[in-house]
Amino acid sequence: MDASTGGYLRRLVRRLTSDAVELDADDLSRKAEESGATRASDCTSGQEVTVLGRLRTVELCPRQAVATLEAELYDGTEGVTLVWLGRRRIPGIEPGRTVRARGRIALRDGRKVLYNPYYELQPST
Repeated sequence: MDASTGGYLRRLVRRLTSDAVELDADDLSRKAEESGATRASDCTSGQEVTVLGRLRTVELCPRQAVATLEAELYDGTEGVTLVWLGRRRIPGIEPGRTVRARGRIALRDGRKVLYNPYYELQPST
C-alpha cells in the first residue's frame, strides 16, 4: 500500500467513525482555511483579521443607551462574536448563514469580538 492509499483509508475510517458535529466543524475549518481567512482559534486581541464561518445565533441585545445586534460566527475551531452597534436588524444576518467578516479582534469577558465588522454574505452551499 502506498502513502496516498494509506492517507485515503485513514480519512475514510475517520469519516465513518466521527459524529456529524465533528465532521461539520472540520468542513467549516477547511473552507475557512482554503479561503485565506484566519482561524478564529488563531486570532489575538488587537489583530486585524478576516474570518469565515457560519452564524450560530443572532440576537438583539438592548443595552442602556444603544441597541446592538450580536451574532456568533463559528468557523469550526472557535466562535467570534460579531457586534453591530445601533442596529436592530441586518437583512441576511440570520442563523445558519455563512459570512465572511473583517475587523480588529477585541476581547470582551474573555470572548473574541469584532465590533461593527465589514461583512460579506456568502452563497449558500
